[in-house]
Amino acid sequence: MDVNHINPFISAFASVIPQLGFQTVNKGGLSVKGKELQSSGVIIIVGIVGAIRGSVVYTMDTENAKKVASCMMMGMPVNELDDMAQSALGELTNMLTANAATHFAGLGISIDISTPTVMHGNNMSLKMGTGQVLCIQLFADDIPIEVNISIEN
Repeated sequence: MDVNHINPFISAFASVIPQLGFQTVNKGGLSVKGKELQSSGVIIIVGIVGAIRGSVVYTMDTENAKKVASCMMMGMPVNELDDMAQSALGELTNMLTANAATHFAGLGISIDISTPTVMHGNNMSLKMGTGQVLCIQLFADDIPIEVNISIEN
């Protein structure tokens, strides 16, 4: 996996998140994970096909997912991850990944993305398609969101 493939996702986060009402955007650490991801909370998967293929998996804990969904819904209180809250989270990741696709196009890399798949629960396990996953921790108003990228050329 080419480490340069993470920059479009960072740029997308930095440009989309402020448009949704979040005040600050920060980048945390970058790490390499194995093929299997473990998470409790919310996992949102978006497939990538084209000149590069794979998937990007966004993860966050349940309480932070509620905060993000609330912001996406113009401050409406979110007490549970109902269909509307899940739809808001799916739309956020759709916007982020579509914006990253635009950044890839600027690099001459044409990709398409799938509809987001939203899952939530405790102790979930997900096997990625490639052996190496790059994980970027990004923050929207101090809310951590992990972006796990698994791409093959």
